[in-house]
Amino acid sequence: MDIFSSIQKYNGNGSFEGWMKRITINKAIDKYKKEKPPRAVLNNDIADDLLIDEEDMNMPLEKLLSMIQELPSRYRLVFNLYEMDEYSHKEISQLLSISEGTSKSNLYRAKYILKNKINSINSSQYSKYDNHGN
Repeated sequence: MDIFSSIQKYNGNGSFEGWMKRITINKAIDKYKKEKPPRAVLNNDIADDLLIDEEDMNMPLEKLLSMIQELPSRYRLVFNLYEMDEYSHKEISQLLSISEGTSKSNLYRAKYILKNKINSINSSQYSKYDNHGN
């Protein structure tokens, strides 16, 4: 609704899709700030990144997107800003009023949760075949 009600503010500079994306991101950030979720405890020993193996990604895109939507809001927001919108941790920290360390920690935890869900699905698929002797 905000995009439609603000359409007269679009002045043609840049792409229309980029303008809409910016409104959407700002709305998500505003909602996040209003919720005031508990801050993640910082752990400086956490690695900056947790990789998910490509072979583990043999699942429908809809299922992966569904798993991302199930993440806690603070993790999902950082994950989307970093992985999908390609913001840096510094930019995320400024947008969300959190430290860069908290941004890194939230991204790590989001990926950790996703990796566990993917592994759980994959192991249940393999055990399904093992139980039937295939």
